[in-house]
Amino acid sequence: MEPFNMTPNSPSPLQPLSPSKPEAPKPVRPNTPYLLGTAAATLLWLMLYDQLHLLADSITHLLSETLGFSRQSHLGEAIAFFIYDTPKVLMLMALVVFGVGILRSFFTPEKTRAALAGKGAFTGNILAALLGIVTPFCSCSAVPLFLGFVTAGVPLGATFSFLIAAPMVNEIALVLLYSLFGWKIAALYLVTGLAIAMVAGWVIGKMKMESHLESWVHLVQSAPTMNSESKPSWGDRIAYGLDAVKEIVGKVWIYILAGIAIGAAIHGYVPEGVLAGFMGKSAWWSVPLSVILGIPMYSNAAGIIPIVQALLGKGAALGTVLAFMMSVIALSLPEMIILRKVLKPKLIGTFIAVVGVGILLVGWLFNIVIG
Repeated sequence: MEPFNMTPNSPSPLQPLSPSKPEAPKPVRPNTPYLLGTAAATLLWLMLYDQLHLLADSITHLLSETLGFSRQSHLGEAIAFFIYDTPKVLMLMALVVFGVGILRSFFTPEKTRAALAGKGAFTGNILAALLGIVTPFCSCSAVPLFLGFVTAGVPLGATFSFLIAAPMVNEIALVLLYSLFGWKIAALYLVTGLAIAMVAGWVIGKMKMESHLESWVHLVQSAPTMNSESKPSWGDRIAYGLDAVKEIVGKVWIYILAGIAIGAAIHGYVPEGVLAGFMGKSAWWSVPLSVILGIPMYSNAAGIIPIVQALLGKGAALGTVLAFMMSVIALSLPEMIILRKVLKPKLIGTFIAVVGVGILLVGWLFNIVIG
């Protein structure tokens, strides 16, 4: 996570950009080479992904023979988990970010803000939360867009719906959940995450807390990131998708490896039943405790899901694990520090309280309903 520099002598994503000369139009990229290259890369991706399990087993066996550990030992189980999940998560993330990067090339920030501005209270919350699904950002990098929405006249409640949904219910989380746990859990996470984003944003909007934005916020102007008058070629769109992969995966891969390493340690070394007693549905306090433990952490959906996989495999209750995951992604301490540059303490406290209550209710509900 890169902190925002708020000093007056340094430009920041949260400060107005100084006027500059318009850039000369960039040459349009040809379609054919990019389309052929994308087709070849997609075929290679599919072939490699199909053989991933065999490759991971072969590498684990080779390491066990070389280093002298048993595949059935705690260390062997942890290493096997890490070797298989690392390329799987990174490959899925790269594919999804690339696809969504191309999709986002069809929408300019101006069109997005125009679609949200002027909408009715709950309609704006719904649209903003749905927009969050196709924005592959961590919680901290969603803040500049959040600010852009506020300064463009989008209702405050709708901007919070986006801020909650963008990191918590994005396409990366859904694809990884589907690939690891199946469509039911992925759909469950989608519905509950969107419900929290919509309802929390609606509640904050009804509280009329615009006066608790920092005074400089309304002076910020958002600069366009793409010339809305030009129509990019497919070569341009593919290049835009590749740039998104380079930027996003390049920034978060270290958090992904850390998350997989923690998940591997849990998978290999934590005995069966220990987490079931600590994070099981029988203990009502396990849900609020998991939320409290998740807030100081910083991760994104791709980094936390391997930990979720290991926790569920060791017998932790689904509702408790979902609450933990949501708190890590939507209420991380680094995000709160960055938001302090935009929001006054009372509004930050309200945001934490409303979202936290929603997460607790989701955790308790699914611990009761799902056996």
